[in-house]
Amino acid sequence: MSGKKLIWLGMFIGSTIGGMLPSMWGDDMLSVTGVLLSAVGGLAGIWAGYRVSRSL
Repeated sequence: MSGKKLIWLGMFIGSTIGGMLPSMWGDDMLSVTGVLLSAVGGLAGIWAGYRVSRSL
């Protein structure tokens, strides 16, 4: 798998998980917290995808 694909996959998975976290305390994905955590999760996923692509 190429580096770009891993980075995109990390961003998708990270932003999905980050956006779903607020549902644990009753908020929904479109709340301010959901949007912020989605962005943080996306950035973490980009970082993780980059790190994985560099190690391959």
